[in-house]
Amino acid sequence: MPAPKTAISPTREVDYPEWYQQVIKAADLAENSSVRGCMVIKPWGYQLWENIQRALDDMFKATGHQNAYFPLFIPMSYLEKEAEHVEGFAKECAVVTHHRLEPNPDGGLRPAGKLEEPLIVRPTSETIIGATYAKWVQSYRDLPILINQWANVVRWEMRTRMFLRTAEFLWQEGHTVHATAAEAIAETEKMVDVYRDFAQDWMAMPVIVGSKTAKERFPGAVDTLSIEAMMQDRKALQAGTSHFLGQNFAKAQDIKFQSEKGGVEHAWTTSWGVSTRLVGALIMTHSDDDGLVLPPRLAPTHVVIQPIYKGDSRAEVMAEAQSLRDEIAAQSYAGAPVRVTIDDRDIRGGEKKWYHVKRGVPIRLEIGPKDIAAGTVFCGIRNQPKSFGISRSELVSTIGTKLETLQSELFAAALHLRESNTVTITNEADFRDFFSTQNEDKIHGGFAHAYFADEDALEPLLKELKVTIRCVPRGDNTTPGTCFLTGRPAEKKAVFAKAY
Repeated sequence: MPAPKTAISPTREVDYPEWYQQVIKAADLAENSSVRGCMVIKPWGYQLWENIQRALDDMFKATGHQNAYFPLFIPMSYLEKEAEHVEGFAKECAVVTHHRLEPNPDGGLRPAGKLEEPLIVRPTSETIIGATYAKWVQSYRDLPILINQWANVVRWEMRTRMFLRTAEFLWQEGHTVHATAAEAIAETEKMVDVYRDFAQDWMAMPVIVGSKTAKERFPGAVDTLSIEAMMQDRKALQAGTSHFLGQNFAKAQDIKFQSEKGGVEHAWTTSWGVSTRLVGALIMTHSDDDGLVLPPRLAPTHVVIQPIYKGDSRAEVMAEAQSLRDEIAAQSYAGAPVRVTIDDRDIRGGEKKWYHVKRGVPIRLEIGPKDIAAGTVFCGIRNQPKSFGISRSELVSTIGTKLETLQSELFAAALHLRESNTVTITNEADFRDFFSTQNEDKIHGGFAHAYFADEDALEPLLKELKVTIRCVPRGDNTTPGTCFLTGRPAEKKAVFAKAY
């Protein structure tokens, strides 16, 4: 029996990486730029990012943070002050060495006006913000500093994929300064919990919260907490990180303050961030072989109304569609008015339907003369295979409930996928078997929970299987165990997975 026809080709099962690219194209989210490794985020994709941004920004401000903006360019000497940090980013840095262009005698232009000190295009802002904070902080009364910035960064990636890994991307980065280690650690924990709540409540994406191991943590950090999600190909995606930086950056950038006791101490700092990678996470968590599937809380449009008419019925149908739009817009969902539009473009009804299916609009409504006469509307919900008729009054009164049901169902499906592909492993043979796959473009095992005793001892095996330690889950290490590789006593149980 032939496989049912899908809007996206190839399907997830046939070629997951190419399916991902085709969903982006079909949903009109973004396209590759003429600048190597960079992308153009198109209006539908940018509206999605704006909704992510607004929700997170409200959550940051609710926890006492303020927004500011710091320079795009970072003097190279700033990075040189923190050797471990530089080592972690050196191979990804874009460097500005000249400040003007001049005509080339052979035609074209050439750089001129060499800078006295090269400038690094912001890969992350710990050093430039730390230098600023050193001027702001004099006394314990100046603390804490709780600041976030929305910005772009550049990391000169060699292998790029839209939204997941590009040379330039959009993000937010929080940078805070505290008088004590305990306050900074509490901040680190608080912000990873904000990310967890956003991922699960807004993105409908279940995540595991935990600490990175020494080899995986942020360069220069004392501790890195992350949220880890499972994509539909069973690979892990690091969706957000929160770093306890200790006094490392404070010492490098000379952030000192006079304490209540009168002594001079170095401050304790944190940083935390998420990026447009979250859009990639949404695509790979929920979308199907017909295109993008969006959790309603983040969808740019909740409901699209498609008027169906011929000839003289246009005026009647459009009046009814506009009336329906007004009634739906008067309803609320997630504390705000339902976002509803009318699509009256002069194209075929089937083409119009698939346009919105591929873009992930949660609810599609069709209304024509027969529907008006019957007092009904034809309704399609994005995660349901069949559309259905419903009375207009019932539709309007339940529109918020339908959106919330879809949001909940998407989370439940993603959680089921993760739980169905998570195992506990106690020996090397099972570990190898779980992560061995005949086709690297298809299924990648899943999440394996296993005790380990020595991260260095694991490295050859992990490199061979292309597996990484995602995190040591918070609250999952209350009792010791046995290392799956060496058989030695082990205190840490980690999540292992192949990852993006």
